[in-house]
Amino acid sequence: MTSVTSPLAGRVIGLAAVPDPVFSGAMVGPGTAIDPVREPSAAVSPVDGIIVSLHPHAFVVVDDQGHGVLTHLGIDTVQLNGEGFELLVNKGDTVKRGQEIVRWNPAAVEAAGKSPVCPIVALEATAESLSDVREDGDVKVDDVLFTWQ
Repeated sequence: MTSVTSPLAGRVIGLAAVPDPVFSGAMVGPGTAIDPVREPSAAVSPVDGIIVSLHPHAFVVVDDQGHGVLTHLGIDTVQLNGEGFELLVNKGDTVKRGQEIVRWNPAAVEAAGKSPVCPIVALEATAESLSDVREDGDVKVDDVLFTWQ
């Protein structure tokens, strides 16, 4: 069982509220989403594991049970070409839950005309394999978002 914790502080809004059909339709996988606080911060790892994919706007950490968790910083932020994002680790690094992965500023993303909403997705999971999925309320970094069986 894997507890997936929040990589960011903000308000949980649930995947259905994400302004992107790929995420809101759970095509990438089940999970939830966070509307982050509008201040410069670092997104942290939601699990202990290995960074298997790393981009300025998104990263995937796979834990020792093979569970891959995608943290996507904002919507359509790939179009910013890394502007305003700072990578703090490298692909292949072993990271701990709560370790800083990417530094960014949600307010700058919003000013650039993109949504700063962050989907947190269980890759290659079924909706049934997740429990206690948070859909609302305020979260702090490292608060549990969902449990993955």
